Formats: sequence, structure tokens, C-alpha cells
Amino acid sequence: MDKGTEAGVMRSTVRVDGETISYLTAGRDGPVVLLLHGTHWSRVWLPILNGLADAGLRPIAVDFPGMGRAGGELTLETATVPALAEWVARFAAALNLAEPIDVAGHDIGGAVAQHFLAKGPLEISRLALVNSVTYDSWPAPHVVRLLERTTTADEFLRARRQAVTADLAEAATEHLIAEYLEPWADSRCRRSWLAMAGAAESHYTLDLVPALRRSSTPKLLVWGEDDAFEKVEYAEKFASEIPRTTLVRVPGARHLPTENSPGPIARALADFFSSGPRSAREDAGPAALR
Repeated sequence: MDKGTEAGVMRSTVRVDGETISYLTAGRDGPVVLLLHGTHWSRVWLPILNGLADAGLRPIAVDFPGMGRAGGELTLETATVPALAEWVARFAAALNLAEPIDVAGHDIGGAVAQHFLAKGPLEISRLALVNSVTYDSWPAPHVVRLLERTTTADEFLRARRQAVTADLAEAATEHLIAEYLEPWADSRCRRSWLAMAGAAESHYTLDLVPALRRSSTPKLLVWGEDDAFEKVEYAEKFASEIPRTTLVRVPGARHLPTENSPGPIARALADFFSSGPRSAREDAGPAALR
């Protein structure tokens, strides 16, 4: 167990495209749930991994190349949503994960998850989005501002500290903020973050909407209601337009709700991914975690 993990959670590696890729996992057997991060890293999923494993699932939270603990480096070409989707498919193949597969995405990882549902290359059986980018909700203004100027390493880290602190909301402590910031001490990781942010274009999610409207795949949205950028109004729109979608609200949480309400979020995701072909949740309408 390495720094930043907890009892029951393991960090493992696998080779993808010649690079050593890191991922967090918990549990040994059970259906796989692939967890995709965005402009943070796999750390966003840590608080709920044991909860998913306790429900009989096998969560796998991967770091994209050059992000978190992963080797490699993203570029503007490899950090687009379609390119990331192709990369995740190669990661899944490297782990011999059987399709169809359950997928959850946070932030830009949610755009990759939506891409699978609309265009492949992975066949997925269930889709969950946690404060994900949707429609034209992205890129966030503070990300655009950071890209508009040349920053030193110290300036970059100050900007990310401010964003992480805001995203963590009431969960923010100096120790937790430092954990989130740690990978960006590496210039390779800073360049990868800038590539992901630079490749962020809302047409990637807007282009998926027609296919999503035709999708019969079960979908769950879990949303921190106080997210200033991926606003709950986008989740409400998605739930009203995209079939077989349930919205679960997380009162008081911002962009990293897994840090604010890990227990209830783990239960909501576990119930969704453990349910049969059609869950009672999917007919229940919007709900809130208390």
C-alpha cells in the first residue's frame, strides 16, 4: 500500500503502449467497474473504492498517461476525448477486462465514458457520471485563464492549489490538498495536465448528444449540487433528455463529492452497478443523498 491509499486498496501497474500505467483497485472478484478521472487523478476515487468492493464489485481507478502515478505523457493530440477513449480500450485489453464493462467518469473522464456509450471503442453495460463535463459545460473559466498565460511551476501549483481547495470544499485540509497536488511537482505531469486542459473542447460532448438520446443503456448521475462549474443544471438537463437516466444529488458538495460524501456516493454507485437489467432506481426519479 503506497502513500495516499488506505487499508483494502492496492495500487498496481500494467504496461500500456510501452509505459508503466498505475491504477488503484480494491476487492479481488466481482464485476469490474472502470473509474475514469479528469483534471485531477485517480485519487478522486479513493474514498469510495472500499465501499464498492464491499458491495461485491471490483473497482479499477486508472491514471491517464502522465497523470497521477502513471508513466508516459499526454500531448494535445493524445489528450483529446477520442484519443483518451482509444487509450482506455488498450488499458482494458492489457488487463484482459471482458466487455461489456461498467464505467464511471468524473470531470473529463465523464466525457470519455460518454464517448464509449455513443461511439465505442469499448462496449459498456452501465454508465455513471459524477460531476462530469456534459454538453457545453466545459472548459471551465479558471482552466482557460491558466492556459492563456505562460506560468512558472510555482504559479501553476498556486493556481491548482486554489482550484483543489475550492473543489474539496469542507473536506479541504492541508494534508489532503498536498496529496492532490503532489503529482504536479513533476514537470511531466504538469505538461500532461496542460495538454488535457488544452485539448478540452465542448464539441466532443455536444457531438455525442444525438447518440446518447437514442441509448437504452442504464445511466446514473451523481452530482455535488454546489459545483460552480459543472453545475447541477447540466445534470438536470441530461436527466431530462437522455433516456434511462437517474439523477442523485449530493447537497453541499462541490466538484469532488467523493471527498464530501463518500459513504452515500459509494452506496448509490454500488446499488446501480449491482442491480439487474432494470433497477428500481431508474424509475425512481431524482433523489438526494443526505
